[in-house]
Amino acid sequence: KNVDYLRKGFTDLGFDIGKSETPIIPVMLGDEDLAKAFSAKLYEEGVFASAICFPMVPKGTARVRVIVSASFSQEDCDAGLAAFKKVGAELSLRAA
Repeated sequence: KNVDYLRKGFTDLGFDIGKSETPIIPVMLGDEDLAKAFSAKLYEEGVFASAICFPMVPKGTARVRVIVSASFSQEDCDAGLAAFKKVGAELSLRAA
């Protein structure tokens, strides 16, 4: 339930979430410095999403990884989506 809700939320915000079918949702950003900054700003907003960069993934495919839990409330999911929207806007991402 939460995975589907967040997948739709990220997609509605314009983020590329790849094709993962697990509770781990990659938000594809491409640039490694952007992924690191995005992750740090999310953390400041109370959301933990790890930056995944080379050598864990090929260069140019950096992302932040969101691990969804069944214990998240609807409010938790909405707060996470709001943080992604805010950080996307702060970093001038097209998705925001």
